[in-house]
Amino acid sequence: MAVAAARGVSPVTVRRESPVPPAREAAADVAAGAEVRRLARALAAFVRLGRPRFLVGGFVLHGLGAAVAVASGAPFVARRFTLGQVAVTAFQLMTHYANDYFDYAADRANLTPTRWSGGSRVLARGELPRAVALRASLVLAACGLAATAALACDGSDGRLAAIVLAVAAALSWAYSAPPLRLHSRGLGEIDAALVVAVLVPAVGLVAQPGGAAAAGLLAPAVAPLVLLELAMLVAFELPDARGDAAVGKRTLVVRLGAPAGAALYAVAVVSAYGALPLLVAAGLPRSVALAAAFPAPIAAWRVARIAAGDHRDPRRWPAVCFWAAALFVATAVAEVAAFGALAAVSLP
Repeated sequence: MAVAAARGVSPVTVRRESPVPPAREAAADVAAGAEVRRLARALAAFVRLGRPRFLVGGFVLHGLGAAVAVASGAPFVARRFTLGQVAVTAFQLMTHYANDYFDYAADRANLTPTRWSGGSRVLARGELPRAVALRASLVLAACGLAATAALACDGSDGRLAAIVLAVAAALSWAYSAPPLRLHSRGLGEIDAALVVAVLVPAVGLVAQPGGAAAAGLLAPAVAPLVLLELAMLVAFELPDARGDAAVGKRTLVVRLGAPAGAALYAVAVVSAYGALPLLVAAGLPRSVALAAAFPAPIAAWRVARIAAGDHRDPRRWPAVCFWAAALFVATAVAEVAAFGALAAVSLP
């Protein structure tokens, strides 16, 4: 320093940064890891809130409509099919998030939920703020409407599909949202069966060029699915009935009572498969009817189990719900496969 001063050079002070204490650095790493885990849990909860397992039905039923159109001779336009599927899935997710938001009181009062009924349980357990569900449903509604608008700009067939989508979206929102809250008026089951088993396939049908001309072929194809969707919804309501009744959610099972609800389930399932010969006479291709009848032995077993009292045993409720959903999806998949085979034969 003295030499530097003598030469007229200012001494340079070298600063040494104090090292971060190991304990503080470890604490920061722990905090960062905890934040990452918290965000991961929140993301997982958000996904579960949308109940993605139920999206399978939307893909299958929309595909059924397109398969019927192509089997009847309509060309397949992938662009329209994709837009229709995006809208269907967005509106389906909208409904799932909205249901958890509007059914919050019923879900909290429900002490006997299953994997298939009682909502996602995310809000009921306080894993996410309730407002998240409402915001997500509104964003998804906007996404669905955007896809619907794009479809409406794609020719007359696209416009017709957009109209069907708009009706489906309105009925889906009215299922649990005020002021209609159709599920509390004993109309929710009819509403959901109409949307899922009729309007969603209709979107896939009419979006394809000239597909609307095959409406007479789609009608007998969806008839058993309407009954199986009704049966599935009744099955889902059996475990929820006590909690629903406690908060004034007047579903069909709450109004009728569990024994009558179980009887309705059995009648709907038996009618779905028993009507297949009549539907063949009404124009349903024989190969499609045979494919749809494939799950009939399982259906007979489930009806027998309901008659044996499974609907009264909480330990049996998860199986009641699972097999009701499995029958609906398996029958729809069988019909898609059968119409797909017919479409392959009709292709040049």
